[in-house]
Amino acid sequence: MQLTFFKYQGTGNDFVMIDNRQLVFDKKDTKRIAFLCDRHFGIGADGLILLENHDNYDFKMVYFNADGNESSMCGNGGRCITAFAQHLGIISNEATFEATDGLHHAKIENGLVSIQMKDVDIIEGHENHVFLDTGSPHHVEMTKMLEDLDVKAKGSSIRYGEPYKEIGSNVNFVYKNSANNFSVRTYERGVEDETLSCGTGVTAVAIAMHYLEETEKNSITLKTQGGNLQVSFEKDVTGYKNIWLMGPANLVFKGIIE
Repeated sequence: MQLTFFKYQGTGNDFVMIDNRQLVFDKKDTKRIAFLCDRHFGIGADGLILLENHDNYDFKMVYFNADGNESSMCGNGGRCITAFAQHLGIISNEATFEATDGLHHAKIENGLVSIQMKDVDIIEGHENHVFLDTGSPHHVEMTKMLEDLDVKAKGSSIRYGEPYKEIGSNVNFVYKNSANNFSVRTYERGVEDETLSCGTGVTAVAIAMHYLEETEKNSITLKTQGGNLQVSFEKDVTGYKNIWLMGPANLVFKGIIE
């Protein structure tokens, strides 16, 4: 069987994108999904995303980690599928779509793709880190040694340690550059390695930095290994709302694989 796919990337966070509006792709075949994401034997990606029809909205997003398992929300993936939907002619410059964590609004302006993330009402502040869910669970920890940090080793030890042993968590390491600029490196569960960028991760970092009073700004630039992303938000008595993640999302190539 031949499968047509599209490869997209958003600040180096890359995805195999498939138009599954005809529901021909087997979502239970975890080995096949892992093969397609394999960088040595398949196409190579941090995850695989299916675009499907939705009865009430522009489309539905179904996201799988590189290990083949269906996963929680992916921010950069949401931005890339918005660009993909525009490429397919499904949308013009705005979209409303459903993902595993609920409804999302998105827009494309001046070559940048923005996606509205879920509200954040619960933030756990601990002695050395913050934990919150921005569509996916995130551990956020500040460090003074970001450039030389072994992200895979330290991230893995946190991801598989307590209290995350059962549910797993993404792990973000942060260095403050200025009042509204932070550098971030992320260990992603499901990929089980450092990725060049993580959308829900930088969203979690921006909110965590405001929560920790490391910044008073509500529009923050996050520098990742793959490029810069911007996160804006509003704070009220119940938490953080109107959260937007913005950055580039580009088609890399289209192909056919057996």
